[in-house]
Amino acid sequence: MVFDLTINSQKRYKKFIKRVIENGVVWGLECEDKWCVCESNEYEDAMVMPFWSDEAYARQCNINDWSIYKPSPIPLDIFMNNWLNGMNEDGLLVGINWNAELIGVEIEPFDLFDELEKLLEEVKLNKRN
Repeated sequence: MVFDLTINSQKRYKKFIKRVIENGVVWGLECEDKWCVCESNEYEDAMVMPFWSDEAYARQCNINDWSIYKPSPIPLDIFMNNWLNGMNEDGLLVGINWNAELIGVEIEPFDLFDELEKLLEEVKLNKRN
């Protein structure tokens, strides 16, 4: 069971990377200028701010305790250059494409930044060639 959750989380992570680069948008859950944050599933005393590649994925998580939140788009460049830096300074992890059970990859903000930046560079190089 845990193995399946890990595989599915990794698939959703890869989909997140692909989709946000294609669409240039990241989705979070917001309520009155406050963004959804919760305890980590993986690390003790760590907090996670979840994000999704598509509005529909974010919407599937705004249930139960999170029903007050609404999916909100964040342009990818602002997410990378402002949000990830701020999250790193605040000691938050990034939750990637969590499912409705709030399970998914949790990653350090700068690790996500590095991966997104690397792939964006590859896209730019491919467009030039």
